[in-house]
Amino acid sequence: MIETKIRKVGNSAVMTLTTEMLAILDVKEGDTLFVVRGDDGTLRIMAHDPSVADALAAAEVVMDENRDLLQALA
Repeated sequence: MIETKIRKVGNSAVMTLTTEMLAILDVKEGDTLFVVRGDDGTLRIMAHDPSVADALAAAEVVMDENRDLLQALA
């Protein structure tokens, strides 16, 4: 487990990514990250992957098209 702090920058709260975290994610300053919330409330940080972005966009379209059905099934 890696510990980091949250600090205020302007009107935002910022989490600092250490050099170790950047190396684990294989990212550098300026890269895009995805943060995904799990069913158990956890957050998962992932490096930007165009195939994941495409899959998420497609899933969003399907969910929008079937919103009523999905709500009935929930």
